[in-house]
Amino acid sequence: MSENIAKTKQGGLAGIIAGESKICTCGLGNGLNYYGYDIKDLAANCEFEEVAYLLNRGELPNERELIDFRRVIKAQRGLSKELKDLIRAVPKSANPMNLMQLVVSALGALEPEKDNFSNQNEKIARLLGVLPSALCYWYHWVSYGEEIAFNTDYESIAGYFLSNLRQKEPKEDYIKALNCSLILYAEHEFNASTFTARVCASTRSDIFSAVAAAIGSLRGPLHGGANEAAMHLIESFDSVEDAIIGVNNMLERKELLMGFGHRVYGVGGDPRNAIIKEWSRKLGGDTDLFKVSEAIEMVMKDKKPNLPPNADFYSASCYHFMGIPTDLFTPIFVLSRVSGWTAHIKEQRANNKLIRPNSLYIGPEPREFVPMGERK
Repeated sequence: MSENIAKTKQGGLAGIIAGESKICTCGLGNGLNYYGYDIKDLAANCEFEEVAYLLNRGELPNERELIDFRRVIKAQRGLSKELKDLIRAVPKSANPMNLMQLVVSALGALEPEKDNFSNQNEKIARLLGVLPSALCYWYHWVSYGEEIAFNTDYESIAGYFLSNLRQKEPKEDYIKALNCSLILYAEHEFNASTFTARVCASTRSDIFSAVAAAIGSLRGPLHGGANEAAMHLIESFDSVEDAIIGVNNMLERKELLMGFGHRVYGVGGDPRNAIIKEWSRKLGGDTDLFKVSEAIEMVMKDKKPNLPPNADFYSASCYHFMGIPTDLFTPIFVLSRVSGWTAHIKEQRANNKLIRPNSLYIGPEPREFVPMGERK
């Protein structure tokens, strides 16, 4: 067996180089970088729209470019009658991620991308603009039977989303915290959903199909759904003592705790965690829920080998302190990661080769066909 084939036997393609990208470095000894910029600097100094521009254009915008970019996104927030009718048909029992996927697929039918991809930047702006509207519209329709009137005064996606979700002015700290979270979630190299988007794009499919495919991958609890699972875990404990006992019991039973560990970062830890943890502390550090979160973190860090939290763990409590329903945590991930997905779709298209790997066959050896009458 050749060395290359042997390497592919690693589960989930762990450690396998599947392509080249200029967009992101992840776990290479220098943390997480978007086009060379450290995530810590971006999270501390940027608006999410600046980062979305960076991911899709390769450079941070100047002031005029940012104003224009926001103006274009803001103009794309509206929901057509056809989209509203479709959204209202999705029942409350549906997983909100399927709602997001449906909206993106519908856009491909109602507002198709040109076959030569010449309007791909317009479609990216449409996705950034319309997805917060679609999620808020559906949430209020299935929760209260109301069609909301959209507040378009906010320039930022974070402010626009929060104001429409709660139908009131959000606290400034909430906007800042969500803006930071959107930046942290925007891009993460060849993760499952991004790789799914690139595979779809490599067939020369349209941008909406590629994003819809990515949403399907993000829906799974081993990827985007981890923040919701983390919230359910945290809420299941009434006190710090209860959390310590409960988590230790779960570890003894070898149960999987979501929001801990990361294939790329390993024991070094996810650099995004410390950033979002500070926002969680700022919004609710004096609450029992935050104290329970820290207790769970300490138990996991005492494991051998230890499992530090990833970005999902404190994102959960951070969103909770803003009053965001747990079922909407992963769809918020979509509002952010669509910037990274579309950056990868553009990059794949610019130097495209169909992604079609081989498998290592482990089935039966060649054998004679047995006619029906002779089969036992």
